[in-house]
Amino acid sequence: MNSPCSEALAAASAVASRLVDPSVIGSRGVASGGRGRRRPQSLAGGAAGIALLHIERAYTGHGDWTTVHTWLSAAVHEELSAGPNAGLYFGVPALAFVIRAAAGRSSRYRHALTQLDTAITAMTRHRLSQAHTRIDQGIRPRMAEFDLVRGLTGLGVYHLLRHPDHEITQAVLAYLVRLTEPLPEHADDLPGWWTDVSLNGDPAPDFPGGHGNLGMSHGIAAPLALLSLAALKGITVEGHTEAIGRICAWLDVWQQEHPCGPWWPGFVTREQARRKHVEASSRQRPSWCYGTPGLARAQQLAGLATGDLERQRTAEAAMLGCLRDPAQLNLLPDAGLCHGTAGLLQAAWRMADDASTPDIAQELPRLAARLLSQLPSLPEDVEFLDGHAGVALALHTAGTGTAPISRWDACLLLI
Repeated sequence: MNSPCSEALAAASAVASRLVDPSVIGSRGVASGGRGRRRPQSLAGGAAGIALLHIERAYTGHGDWTTVHTWLSAAVHEELSAGPNAGLYFGVPALAFVIRAAAGRSSRYRHALTQLDTAITAMTRHRLSQAHTRIDQGIRPRMAEFDLVRGLTGLGVYHLLRHPDHEITQAVLAYLVRLTEPLPEHADDLPGWWTDVSLNGDPAPDFPGGHGNLGMSHGIAAPLALLSLAALKGITVEGHTEAIGRICAWLDVWQQEHPCGPWWPGFVTREQARRKHVEASSRQRPSWCYGTPGLARAQQLAGLATGDLERQRTAEAAMLGCLRDPAQLNLLPDAGLCHGTAGLLQAAWRMADDASTPDIAQELPRLAARLLSQLPSLPEDVEFLDGHAGVALALHTAGTGTAPISRWDACLLLI
């Protein structure tokens, strides 16, 4: 537990009070009629994500389950996708993640979860088959195959939460182990997760030879975090520890030093990989998605999972570097979870809870105050990933000083 902040809790409650009725924001494309991430079944921008705020508040006694059910009903306003575009943040897996959070250990939504489990397990098996075929053919992966938002790591998050001992969970972990192995068909020193495309997932002249993505949202930090979290639960497969080691060794190559603390680039180009060098300009803003905070949490978890105290302390020093460097903090004009202060606050809160020293915890009040100061300038976005709902969830964590009961931040792979 970290120290609670009453101002943060009051602010979270104020935001939540404006998000009680889905019809109020339907015209903004969240509750109905939206496209892409604005569709109801989207965790990032739809009703599904906003439901997480009300679920957590209901658990802590600051909200009610009637509001939760209202938002869940809005989230299933349309037919759910189980196709190629479905993943942890969209479609059947997204709704299952949210409904699992609402169900907790109760019998609520049991029938719905059973149906969703069947669909997600079938989807996962199909994608695992495709991924193993791709590896057998010596073809480099697309990020959407393995990443957190769209890929098998995201599906693995759900399976580890829902049924950690199920064979499908172990199958995802075994795939991630294989992902970390180099492709023998390629006579280079690039890792098995290296992709031939650009950051947007398509080939581009700006990325000849593709790139290696280090980030939490679309890169190798997410598989590292999931493998580490599974190991901490005692769920391992053959080669599990070695896979964690391979990822960490690659991150060590790209670790950069700064007077405020170590940092890692969000991605590495083919030319940078050839030279084993990145420029100082490669330092990302301290965001959850591509910045050092997500990478730091993943490596802290790896250190905890493997008993590597030095790695854990390095990760914690990296987070402190973000929190104590005004120049870094000033790179976060946004407040949201993905790119902004809320994501940094939630990652820092989780790291403080597991840290070897109280240093990160001591920085949390200042960071919460910074986020509170950004509230008057929040854009109209009410969504989970970049808008009001996500900001309110991070403030709720800071305000209560206790870990989220719903484990909503598992979709960020912070826990």
